[in-house]
Amino acid sequence: MVQTTADMNDILKDMGLAAKAAAKALRKSKTGEKNEALLAMAEALEENKAFILEENKKDMMHSKEAGYQDAMVERLALNEARIESMKDGLKQMAALPDPITKTQDQWVNKDGLRISKRSVPLGVIGIIYESRPNVTVDATGLCLKAGNSVILRGGKEAINSNKALVKVLQEGLSKTSIPADSIQLITDPSRELAAEFMKFNEGLDCLIPRGGANLIQSVLKNATVPVIETGTGNCHLYVHEQADLEMAESILVNGKTQRPSVCNALETLLIDRSIAEEALPALADALMQKGVIVHGDETVCSITDDAVAAEEGDYEKEYLGNEIAVKVVEGYEDAIGHIEKYSSGHSDAIITGSYSHAQNFLNDVDSAAVYVNASTRFTDGAEFGFGGEIGISTQKLHARGPMGLEALTSYKYVVEGMGQTKG
Repeated sequence: MVQTTADMNDILKDMGLAAKAAAKALRKSKTGEKNEALLAMAEALEENKAFILEENKKDMMHSKEAGYQDAMVERLALNEARIESMKDGLKQMAALPDPITKTQDQWVNKDGLRISKRSVPLGVIGIIYESRPNVTVDATGLCLKAGNSVILRGGKEAINSNKALVKVLQEGLSKTSIPADSIQLITDPSRELAAEFMKFNEGLDCLIPRGGANLIQSVLKNATVPVIETGTGNCHLYVHEQADLEMAESILVNGKTQRPSVCNALETLLIDRSIAEEALPALADALMQKGVIVHGDETVCSITDDAVAAEEGDYEKEYLGNEIAVKVVEGYEDAIGHIEKYSSGHSDAIITGSYSHAQNFLNDVDSAAVYVNASTRFTDGAEFGFGGEIGISTQKLHARGPMGLEALTSYKYVVEGMGQTKG
């Protein structure tokens, strides 16, 4: 049966009313109650591993039959280690300070009014995402700890996994004082309902997309709900002429191959011409031994066996797989110019032994996370100590970089007086 726009609106309206009621309850919940809920959800994940993995197998089978790219299949896959990681993330969130108990600032004005700036939840948060079931758990935990309810809309490729996870998380919540409707899942994967969700202003206070460039652009173009943009990751590694080449090789291989399907993986390698003859053969060989296809400029191809000639578009790509673009640059300024032109503003790194160049790089590169002598794979909420992340924002308004608890709050001014009136 084909659903009409009215049917879709009714579905969203019911979810929105439940989410608003849950958000009101969460706003009044004590820190201990929220932490108890997070731990109960973690325990529910542990107790229901077999069920979750069985449902994930269905999605894996369907994705392979549908011929999805390897990167999407890899992001979709769950195993005991990944469930353990989700469970640990919830426990870490429970141990973190409650952002809603904070008074950011307080002062008394000339009229004797006590003015306080207090953190408050955003309210009802919508998450629209693709393929990665761990987002279901991370988003739920972070939203709940920050006092928000959440409506999730995952991709059709992960529908069985997401249904299983939400069912398990709601079972955990049912044993606590936190409403089970604090987390809801849209189970209709149609694009039509997704489009209505993007315009669900009466039910959502904020919409956060997590996924590829096409999804993010679709949300930005079509949403009327306020959006926090999480960006794609065309991440760069610049090997400066004063780099430790053993360190550069280690960081390059880690950044590109440790998990190539994620947004903080390296997609472009830049190397100074003065060290290219010496360094490139070893760096390229280390990548190729891991099965990485090297797309190189003319100099790269002349120095490196088996490199593929790069086209202009290769430097714009987020490969999300075993491919990388490599370019020889004329020096520091040339590298900075390339990053300014092609970087998506996610994460970029320099390898150098020069303190002055390192500090200049940190100032010159305007990305959400900028690294000196370290892998971009650390751009992650858990690695930053947030217990997880709602996404990695590449915009500058409201939130930037890995978005933890603080990014899911706003603030209000509380003004206390003793009968003052304005003259």
